[in-house]
Amino acid sequence: MTQFSESSFVQHEPCPACRAKGDDASGNNLARYSDGHGYCNACGYYQAPDGEEHQVPEPKEKPSFEPIDFEIVPLKARDIDGETCKKFNYGIGRFGKKREWCHVANYHDAKGNLVAQHIRMENKDFKWIGDMKKAVLFGQHLWRSGGRKVVITEGEIDCLTISMLQDNKWPVVSLPNGANHAVKAIKASLEWLETFDEVVFAFDMDEPGQAAAQECALLLSPGKAKVAVLPEKDANDCLKEGKSKALLNALWEARPYRPDGIVSGKDLWDKVRQTPPMGFEIPYPLLNERLHGLRRGELYLFTAGSGIGKSTIVNEIAYHLKMTHGLPLGVMALEESTSRNLRRYLGIHLNKPLHLPEVHKTLSEEELRAAFEAVTGDDRWYAYDHFGSSNIDTLLSKLRYMVVGLGCKVIVLDHISIVVSALDEVGGESERKTIDKLMTKLRSLIEETGVMVLAVVHLKRPDKGKSFNEGRQVSLTDLRGSGSLEQVSDVVIALERDQQGNLPDVSRIRVLKNRPIGEVGPAGSVAYNSETGRLLPSDADEYGFGSPEQKEESSKEEEF
Repeated sequence: MTQFSESSFVQHEPCPACRAKGDDASGNNLARYSDGHGYCNACGYYQAPDGEEHQVPEPKEKPSFEPIDFEIVPLKARDIDGETCKKFNYGIGRFGKKREWCHVANYHDAKGNLVAQHIRMENKDFKWIGDMKKAVLFGQHLWRSGGRKVVITEGEIDCLTISMLQDNKWPVVSLPNGANHAVKAIKASLEWLETFDEVVFAFDMDEPGQAAAQECALLLSPGKAKVAVLPEKDANDCLKEGKSKALLNALWEARPYRPDGIVSGKDLWDKVRQTPPMGFEIPYPLLNERLHGLRRGELYLFTAGSGIGKSTIVNEIAYHLKMTHGLPLGVMALEESTSRNLRRYLGIHLNKPLHLPEVHKTLSEEELRAAFEAVTGDDRWYAYDHFGSSNIDTLLSKLRYMVVGLGCKVIVLDHISIVVSALDEVGGESERKTIDKLMTKLRSLIEETGVMVLAVVHLKRPDKGKSFNEGRQVSLTDLRGSGSLEQVSDVVIALERDQQGNLPDVSRIRVLKNRPIGEVGPAGSVAYNSETGRLLPSDADEYGFGSPEQKEESSKEEEF
C-alpha cells in the first residue's frame, strides 16, 4: 500500500479531552505520532502537528472493545484527501501479531457511539473487531435525519470518494459488509433512510452489485429509491480514471427505480392453475364462514359504538393469528400504553382480565412470566410505543418498518380516527381529506408488502332514533370521516349490542362489506365474559341476536 504516511506511532499519552470530562480511566487514550499529531480513539479528539485542537461536538460512550490505533492521512493510492478521511474517522494502522499494515474504518451505532472497527488488510481480507451487529451504515452518524438526498455505496472507499467530490457537505454512507449482505444492512437503517426524499444506490456496476441495488430499492417507499449507472465499475475507479464529473452526473441524473412488472397473460398459466391460498381460520365460526378466513394483503375494518368491543375482538383475532398460525404481529394501539396493550394479550392467553388490579395480583410472578414468554418469547410481537395522535407520514413510516424491517405479517391499527383528530383540531386538512390520504397510503403499503391490516374505525352519531349503544343496526354510511373507509377496505365488520337490553353482554356480528367473497349480513354473535375478560362466540341464537321476541321488537323500533 503506497498510501501510508511516513509518520509512525511513538507513544500513548493522556487525552486532554477525556481527562477534562473525567472519562480518562486508562490514562493513555491519546496516540502520539512522529510528525507531532495525536488522536484519541475513545472520544475523537484530534491534535494537528501544529498543535491545533479538534474535538467531536459531543462526547460519546466509551467503546466496549479496545480499538486499534490508526493515523488519519490522505489515501494517495485512492486519490482521497486527508480532510475526508478525518471527517469519516478512516485511517491506517497496524493489526494482528505481525503488526501488518491495514485500513481502519470506525463504525458507530445510531447514537454515534463507536461499536466496531472494520479492518481491511493489504491482501483485501476483511476483519471485524468490536460488535458489528450494533453498527449502522458507515458514516450514518455524521448526517442528520431527513433531507433531499442520501447516497449509498457498496464500500467505505467509494463512500469517501463521493463525499470528497461533494465537498463533504451532502449525506453519503456505505454498506458494512458489501453486496451480499446489503438487504440486511438497509433493513437495519430503513427508518432513517425513509426520512430522505431520495435514496440513491451507487453500488458497483458488476452483477452482484446491481442485483443487490435492485433488491434494496424494493425495500423503500415507491418512487424514493434510485439506482445510479456509473461510468466505471465503482465510484473510486471513476475518480482515478478522471471521470469525477461523469460520476456526479450519474448520481444527480439517477432515475427512480421501477421493477419490471408487465407480463404476458400466456406466462401466467402456472399461477392460474394453482388453487388460491386458503384464508387463516379465526375463532368465530360464523364470521369465519362468511369471510372464508382472513387473508394477507387485505384490509379489515372493525366498527361499533363506544364500549361495544371492537378493540377487544380485533385483539382476540390478532392473538389467534399470532399464536395459532405463527404470524408475526405488530400492534399500534394509539389510545393506550404498550404495557396496557400487552396485558390484553397476556389476559387472552391466561383467560383472565389482567387489566384489573385485583386479578393481576392473584398471579404469581412465575405464572405471569410464563404467559409473557409464550406471547413475546419468539420475538414475533411488536408494539408502537406512542400515545395519542401522530403525524400520518411518521405513523406510516413506523408501520412500514414493522412490516419490512421486522417481518410483521399482521398489523393492528387501533384506531384510525385518533390518527387524524389532532391534525384537524390544529387547523390542518379536514378530517375527510386526512383520512383519504391515510387510507390511500395504507392501501399502497398493503399492496406492496402483502401485510394483513386489522383496523378499528368509529361511527358517526346518528341524527335521530336510538343510538348504536342501544342496538341500532350499523350500515356502511355510518362510518365516521370519509367514504374512502368504505371504498379502500376489503372487509368491514360491525358489532351491534344493546347495552341496556336483556342481553347487555351479547353483541351481534354483521359483515357490511366483503369484497373478496361477497357474502354479507349477520355472522353470529359474541358474548363478553367479565370473569375472563374474553369476547367469545355466543349461542344466543342461530342469527346471533337474542330471542325471536327481541328481534321482532327491535324491527318495530327500527321503523320509527
